[in-house]
Amino acid sequence: MSIDWTSLGQVAAVSIGVTVAVVVVFALGVLGLAQVETAREHEGGSATLGFTQAGACFLACAAVVAYGIYLIVPQFH
Repeated sequence: MSIDWTSLGQVAAVSIGVTVAVVVVFALGVLGLAQVETAREHEGGSATLGFTQAGACFLACAAVVAYGIYLIVPQFH
């Protein structure tokens, strides 16, 4: 039995990269929700941009999770 170390390294690098990207996008979604709270506290600020940012970021995270489940579950292929 032999291990293809190059392929293993590529899989590890892509996994780490995607994990970091999803965490950053999720954090940007939380930042959008924080902007909504700030706008509500300062009566007169618009919360629309914060909701849009949060919605887009959380939707992107959900899409990555759904794609991962699609790849794992063989009945979906």
